[in-house]
Amino acid sequence: MKKVLVVDDSALVRKQLKGLIEGIGFEVDIAKNGQEGVDKALSDEYVVITMDVNMPVKDGLTAVKEIMTKKPTPILMVSSLTSEDAPTTMEALENGAVDYVAKPGTFNVGLSSTGDDLIEKITMLSKMSRRKLERNMRALATRARSITKHEPAPVHVGSSTDVDKVLLIGASTGGPGLIEDICAKLPATSKLTVFVVQHMPEKFTAAFASRLARVSNLPVMEAEHNREIAPGNIYIAKGGRHMHFAKKVSGKILLRLEEAQRERFFKPSVDEMMLSSLEVFDPKKITAVLLTGIGDDGAEGMVKLKQRGAYTIGESENTATVYGMPKVAYDNGGVSEQLDFPDILNKLATLK
Repeated sequence: MKKVLVVDDSALVRKQLKGLIEGIGFEVDIAKNGQEGVDKALSDEYVVITMDVNMPVKDGLTAVKEIMTKKPTPILMVSSLTSEDAPTTMEALENGAVDYVAKPGTFNVGLSSTGDDLIEKITMLSKMSRRKLERNMRALATRARSITKHEPAPVHVGSSTDVDKVLLIGASTGGPGLIEDICAKLPATSKLTVFVVQHMPEKFTAAFASRLARVSNLPVMEAEHNREIAPGNIYIAKGGRHMHFAKKVSGKILLRLEEAQRERFFKPSVDEMMLSSLEVFDPKKITAVLLTGIGDDGAEGMVKLKQRGAYTIGESENTATVYGMPKVAYDNGGVSEQLDFPDILNKLATLK
């Protein structure tokens, strides 16, 4: 039977996670702190490790770094959805953790919703090949060497009526690092207006936007309700709300942070952004990219964008950490071109 290691200093959380994971057919081992987690990870074989962020003896971030250096294993961070945990969780992803889930009971995120998310991610990550995990680690090392952090670029102030070409990006599991690569690669002279949906909770997207701003050649900001867009800026969808667009009689285009008219599992949703974009932008001036992620969010939007004349790119199975979202889009006929991520990066850097 495949084994999962649960690392958490809370006996209640260990019990909750153990019950959920055993319920889907895995054997579960437990560790009460980061040091114990490292020791067990290095001495046994686990298909997935769940890792708490704040623990005694050795914290989750330090444990992730040690495990991913010595014995790469798919690690799922178990984080409270707070502004305090967000930067540490983002750093854990930069050091090799594959994804994260909400800690049970965090800010009214009940065990049911947490459980559904956990089960889906554990199941998917347990199938992740050693080859793909090692490739991800090489990509992380390359990113660390090649990306230089700097002061954020000043926000471009202009009129939304001057917006010409638009880039829409959607991602989930495995996406943050790829979006960082894109932001670092787009030239400072680009007049693209870029909109990004990365599946993240409310407290995480501000920290994510802040991290991106320090590697991006273009200004990066978290989306704000009723903000007028301007060419040359990158807007990150705010967690907990959908990023929509609205065009005023004057022709100005505003961002809207909205509830969905139909039920969506993810908030923000890639589909919501893509479908809303068709209401305000010329589809022939839209490039849409769907990257790695569990599920099918973005597939509907990609199909409709392509049908209306947009150019749509899906990440290939070869490089996607989880070939879920881009696979559904491809299978449904929503992908103009399917590319490995390095080729996506090179193509986007040439967009004017």
